[in-house]
Amino acid sequence: MMWLMDHIFKYTNFGIVSLIHGDFFIRQGRAHRDQQLVLLKEHLEKYYRSRNRKWIVLFPEGGFLRKRRETSQAFAKKNNLPFLKHVTLPRLGATQVILKTLVAPQENGTPAGRDAVLKESKSKGLQWVIDTTIAYPKGDPIDIQTWILGYRQPTVTHVHYRIFPVKDVPAEPEALTHWLYQRFIEKEDLLTHFYETGAFPPLQGQTKAISREMTLSNLWLVGIQSLAFLSGGMWYCIFQYFYHCLF
Repeated sequence: MMWLMDHIFKYTNFGIVSLIHGDFFIRQGRAHRDQQLVLLKEHLEKYYRSRNRKWIVLFPEGGFLRKRRETSQAFAKKNNLPFLKHVTLPRLGATQVILKTLVAPQENGTPAGRDAVLKESKSKGLQWVIDTTIAYPKGDPIDIQTWILGYRQPTVTHVHYRIFPVKDVPAEPEALTHWLYQRFIEKEDLLTHFYETGAFPPLQGQTKAISREMTLSNLWLVGIQSLAFLSGGMWYCIFQYFYHCLF
């Protein structure tokens, strides 16, 4: 699995792990947009196929909700698009690069051209788009500080999945933009229903949403938290070492 994340995470205690793993750190902002998309395409060509990756994780919103909501709503108003409160309108660039680079062109439902070779290989390119919508009790997510210090009561996080065959996702920019916008408008409806009723809406023909409970192991959480503290201490020692060497 390959992750795309904000470049600020490169400087966290797991940044070095992500670099070694071959994840991609993307810089936000209009000034960097075109260059970052070129770098992303090169990165996918160099690391995704060569390491036989099967999945890629992308956040089309392009940032944290609290930071992007206002600008997204202003853009929606200017372009006569729906006003969204629980999500932001997605950005097209990275999604389009990923689909162009990692999805084999189709002819009559089968891979075409040079990508036909992928049919017989271990990696056939992306086959599915899994759309994930996350809901938090009262819309209040647990932040990193809370997670590490543990001063908030345990909470349940709800995750709603929808799966789309990648062949059903349009490739042309205008059609892809419309398709992405529709998914996020649907997310808005899902989250509105959740925050009004405490549950996601049921599927057609069902009276209530069917869910599966997943409980995290306390031992697993202690292990992860211990690693976080140890790696944080390691980076602090490295910083102190270079600081004294330089100054």
